[in-house]
This record gives sequence, structure tokens and C-alpha cells, in this order.
Amino acid sequence: MNLRLAAYAITAAALVGGGWFARGWLEDAERLTALQAANAAIDAAMARESRIAQGVEQRLAKLQASERVIDRGIIREIEKPVYRRVCLEHDAIRLLNAAAQGRAPDPAEPADTLPRDAAATE
Repeated sequence: MNLRLAAYAITAAALVGGGWFARGWLEDAERLTALQAANAAIDAAMARESRIAQGVEQRLAKLQASERVIDRGIIREIEKPVYRRVCLEHDAIRLLNAAAQGRAPDPAEPADTLPRDAAATE
């Protein structure tokens, strides 16, 4: 009986080990099938992209570069304003007109002549 029990235990262990190996082979076969399907999809996509790229390259080879330069002169109208006395004093008008003409007025020169009776005392 001990011999039979040992034989059953060995048979059970062999069946479990064989099942384990068979399950590993099945999983490996499924992984291999999935890998082959992925590689086939990648190859098909690469072939499609290659055909598209070849068509684009052929079309680009037929095109000729053309370039047009349109040169139009730039017209600038510069208006030099002359300031008139509306609400500014004579000194401000003198400074603005001098700035518009591009020169700096001499601050030592008076804008207008002094009246003759300015120095007279009352």
C-alpha cells in the first residue's frame, strides 16, 4: 500500500508538473501569436507609409522652385507742422517750432525784443 501511495503521489506530481509545463507552452504560444500580429501590423504600416513617401518624393521632384520678388518703393509723407499760438505763450511756440525744424534754440537769446520802456521805473 505504501508503494501504491508513493506511485500515486509521483503520478500526481508528474501530472501537475506536466500541466505546469503545458500551461507555460500555451502562454508562450499566445505571446508569440500576439507578437507576430503586432509585427505584421507594423510591417503593413511601414509599407503604406513608404508608398506614401515615395509618391510625395516623386511629386516634389516634378515641382520647380519659383520665386517672385515684388519690390515696391516705400512712400513716406512727412508733414512738418508749424505751431501757431492758440493757447501757448510765445516761448512755448518758439521751442516747438525749433524742435520741429530739428534745431535747439539758444536759451540765452530772448524770443522777442524787449520793449523800450521795460527798464523805466514808475
